[in-house]
Amino acid sequence: MDPLYIVTRGFEWQRDRDTDAGWELVRWLGSAESEVRVLAATVLARAVGLRARDVRKARKKLSRQRFVKTVHPPLGPERLKSMNTPYGLELVDSCMTCRLRQNHWFCGMSKASVKMLGDVSHLITYPAGALLFVEGQAPRGAYILCSGKVKLSTTSRDGRVLILRIAEPGEALGLSAVISGQPFELTAETTGPCQLNFVEREALLERIAQNGELGLRSSQALSREFQAAYRDIHDLVLARSSTGKLARLLLSWTERREKLTISDEPRLYPALTHEEMAQMIGASRETVTRIIGELKKRDFIKLEGSTLIIRNRMALAALAA
Repeated sequence: MDPLYIVTRGFEWQRDRDTDAGWELVRWLGSAESEVRVLAATVLARAVGLRARDVRKARKKLSRQRFVKTVHPPLGPERLKSMNTPYGLELVDSCMTCRLRQNHWFCGMSKASVKMLGDVSHLITYPAGALLFVEGQAPRGAYILCSGKVKLSTTSRDGRVLILRIAEPGEALGLSAVISGQPFELTAETTGPCQLNFVEREALLERIAQNGELGLRSSQALSREFQAAYRDIHDLVLARSSTGKLARLLLSWTERREKLTISDEPRLYPALTHEEMAQMIGASRETVTRIIGELKKRDFIKLEGSTLIIRNRMALAALAA
């Protein structure tokens, strides 16, 4: 059980009074793992203002009482397909039956390889703002992003934050640290509700050694990480101005779309604030706000509520060049 998930569920119970989270914490009090029991009791105690020891004692008393167990019929496949998680994400029952997986994803492998990986993975749902791992932390395992987006950033000694990129579904997070055994070089934080598969380090390394297809996927993922880091450094250092960097960032959000003609006006729904955009291009929030205002005046972009419309992609490309 991932300790971060237990803490996250405690935060949801304390902040949002999510009863499902509260009952999940209560169930963990009876876990076979002592670390899970202690952490769940501590989180519950902080939420209700009691001592962790008192919470554990209360759980033992409740466990001695007899409860009527209600047996529910198993859910059929059609019912499972229509169900969503508490955050509105599509419910993933297992890796073998996952409808989200695509061929170019890290987990887009043969059925045998997917089953091997799925047998040792744990599906976890996180809310927005959850920390998967932090810079300098020893790697316990890697995450495969099933849905949602994750912000990858690094922090300088004086507290300046630089967002290196936004991870998309299908990516493996923390893989380089897991394979090298070195501390995480980045901090990973969810930008919205996410579903991820967590694989412990020892289990992942063992299966990479046993399965050639999984080893190849891991090598390809590390290669893409290196290439992305090279492009980011090139764009960050060699771009002449903050305007050019921001124009390049906006254009990069349109590259994943299907074929666009020159006359098309892509509509973007950026999940990043001006502060986060500034952290991606190495500028200040005030600078980003000013540049966006200038681009609006020149009719390069248009804002409709939270929707950003690119009116002139050719002009933005000229600024980014």
